[in-house]
Amino acid sequence: MGFSGTSNYVATRELQTAVNAAVALQRPLLIKGEPGTGKTLLAFEVAKALGKQLFTWHVKSTTTAQQGLYEYDAVSRLRDSQLGDDQVNHIENYIKKGKIWEAFDTEEQSVLLIDEIDKADIEFPNDLLQELDRMEFYCYETKQTIKAKYRPIIIITSNNEKELPDAFLRRCFFHFIRFPDKETMQQIVDVHYPNLEETLLINALKTFFGIREVKNLKKKPSTSELIDWLRLLLVGKVSAEDLEDLNKMNEIPPFLGALLKNESDYDLFKALREKGVK
Repeated sequence: MGFSGTSNYVATRELQTAVNAAVALQRPLLIKGEPGTGKTLLAFEVAKALGKQLFTWHVKSTTTAQQGLYEYDAVSRLRDSQLGDDQVNHIENYIKKGKIWEAFDTEEQSVLLIDEIDKADIEFPNDLLQELDRMEFYCYETKQTIKAKYRPIIIITSNNEKELPDAFLRRCFFHFIRFPDKETMQQIVDVHYPNLEETLLINALKTFFGIREVKNLKKKPSTSELIDWLRLLLVGKVSAEDLEDLNKMNEIPPFLGALLKNESDYDLFKALREKGVK
């Protein structure tokens, strides 16, 4: 059974092919793309579509590769030994399994999300090479080798904040989620707002893509921001005619703060509207 998207997630043919190819090759799927294009959500929808358990490991700047495997709480063990606790004789009581260990330990194939891998130290991906390649690692405290019972489907996301090592890239199947065109975006919006008035959607998309075409924006509005903006238009009872009239008069569209997220982009767009640039 392959992945073809879900009722809540519109996956292009290229993305479907990438997911299914990575599964067939038993390689991690490395997903890149603009923030807000559904990279993280993909793992949730793949797990849902294939009926598999999902383990999520959200990487931060302070995250180490070891935390994905396990952590040994020596401090708690020392404290318990001072208190005379009997469990101190069983070191496994002080081993906290990481997300990779948990994914390896399931009784059937699971999905493992390693989210925003580029946030961590540059050596972080290299530190996971052997574990993700061989599907095993050694726990020194318990003197045992942890092997994956079933090779998990691994989805790794990156926002391109750092270049990933070549040795790591060679072990992945890569896919870049391109920003949706108007037709695909309409399908995405239909998932969230199936009863949205067609004229309002057309005018909203015209405004949205017009903003994205403005040169020198520091951050172009994303898919998730469009969804938020549409929700505000509905709450504010903004009609299709309102949007069209504002565009004709070169006025700022309502709730622009949902689309542009810094003052320089806001000022740039406002200046262009004042000059009559649509």
